[in-house]
Amino acid sequence: EGGPGGPTLGPRPRQGSGEGQGQILQRFPEKDWEDNPFPQGIELFCQPSGWQLCPERNPPTFFVAVLTDINSERHYCACLTFWEPAEPTQEVVCTEDTTEREEEADEGGPVRLSPVTPGPPGQLFAPKTLVLVSRLDHAEVFRNSLGLIYTIHVEGLNVGLENVIGNLLTCIIPLAGGSQRTISLGAGDRQVIQTPLADSLPISRCSVALLFRQLGITNVLSLFCAALTEHKVLFLSRSYQRLSDACRGLLALLFPLRYRPVASPCLSVPGPADRLRAPDRSLAPFGPQLDVIVADLDGGTVTVPECVHIPPLPEPLQSQTHSVLSMVLDPELELADLAFPPPSANASSLKMQDKELRAVFLRLFAQLLQGYRWCLHMVRIHPEPVIRFHKVGRGRGRGGGRREVSAEGLTPWCAPRQPSWASEGWWRMTS
Repeated sequence: EGGPGGPTLGPRPRQGSGEGQGQILQRFPEKDWEDNPFPQGIELFCQPSGWQLCPERNPPTFFVAVLTDINSERHYCACLTFWEPAEPTQEVVCTEDTTEREEEADEGGPVRLSPVTPGPPGQLFAPKTLVLVSRLDHAEVFRNSLGLIYTIHVEGLNVGLENVIGNLLTCIIPLAGGSQRTISLGAGDRQVIQTPLADSLPISRCSVALLFRQLGITNVLSLFCAALTEHKVLFLSRSYQRLSDACRGLLALLFPLRYRPVASPCLSVPGPADRLRAPDRSLAPFGPQLDVIVADLDGGTVTVPECVHIPPLPEPLQSQTHSVLSMVLDPELELADLAFPPPSANASSLKMQDKELRAVFLRLFAQLLQGYRWCLHMVRIHPEPVIRFHKVGRGRGRGGGRREVSAEGLTPWCAPRQPSWASEGWWRMTS
């Protein structure tokens, strides 16, 4: 599906520690494809908290990690992790983790929300991960495909895994077009894939609506302005999938611009040697950074350091956008003070609310980018003209040196829309 197939990863224990080091047990295809090499260090992102043995069998988990290659292209790594009885060579007791669990239980600490299955006394369980790597963003298809492989493996169904994996690797999915495609992996399954209308259009599903529910309007607008000016943003959550959804939602709000820095939803916390081998060194947590904006998804807070200034949207766009977002998220707010309110309409579904929120930001960009052609500088000393965004000129047009949009982020967007050969589109009509 647009990328290498799925490797199977398992832990390799370190001597004298309960933490292991991930190793690839199997991978398909066995050799790299020329146009899409296998991502190095993928085992670090399959278990961001580290490869550890557990005294009970945890339920299977699923999340999607996002890796960014050297060309700023994103690769989606769907990870389905389940636990199996550890082999004798893997049974290294994690004393620190066991002590912490006992202390939390004695002190009335947090209770597990996920059901677990206790094993025999002395039996440890090791995590094993099925990974599906693709350049396409179809999280539900990844979940269903990996769930099918897991079911065949665990329940011992009379279906050849070789055929299922072969069908998965040879399945061709259109990048765009808006059509529906039905696929089957050869195990009596059928999946319907809805392709986007355009390959440049991000797929958000419900991630934008969830981001607003978790952080609120004011905090999301702050993160939006921070991303526009290419500040560093760090999301915190106990859920790996919530981290991926938050990154996906924020990137979707930036359309039609593209976030150029590295975007990695889940950061691993391995040892120093593994950090140096990680494919994403710039975001590896080596230590505290004073210029990082921290967004706590579980607590609903956004912390901005004192040394960081996030320029707000210019007025009246800031207040207008805030008002429209309030109407989308809480349509009954304007009717709350009426003595005789009209019958309340049915609330929008989460997917429809997601589209409504994205429409608000799409209109916001149309207003922000209105007249952008007056601020373009063209250099003709090269074989082909080079177009650049004139930040100072844009600031004068906005009533001062506002930095609501990064000039570096606008230049790649303006390049294909140069005068005299600009691509057609409604953005050209609004300029």
